[in-house]
Amino acid sequence: QVQLVESGGGLVQAGGSLRLSCVASGRTFSLYTMGWFRQTPGTEREFVAAISWGGGSTYYADSVKGRFTISRDNAKNTVYLQMNSLKPEDTAIYSCAAHRIPTKLTISVTDFGFWGQGTQVTVSS
Repeated sequence: QVQLVESGGGLVQAGGSLRLSCVASGRTFSLYTMGWFRQTPGTEREFVAAISWGGGSTYYADSVKGRFTISRDNAKNTVYLQMNSLKPEDTAIYSCAAHRIPTKLTISVTDFGFWGQGTQVTVSS
């Protein structure tokens, strides 16, 4: 079983920054692609960013490209999401997720089998 625990959410003004963290336990973290997703009430979960198991490849949704940065520290079993120039439309519950299959780099929501409980990010205008 894999446990994922996010932290770092909160309330910030538009233009501000937040850094989300996700600590993983339960399996070899360094073998799995990790992702960040977000969801607002009444909508489907939306892909935000993903990073390959070694950190050499990253992917971003067009809506966050150039503003958000995903990174990981395999020694600490932690993945981060640095969010800059935040906009009100970034308001959502952000969840980290671990891929189902080791050393596999795909980014569909259904490819991720383990999820954290989520952390609320609210951006005021």
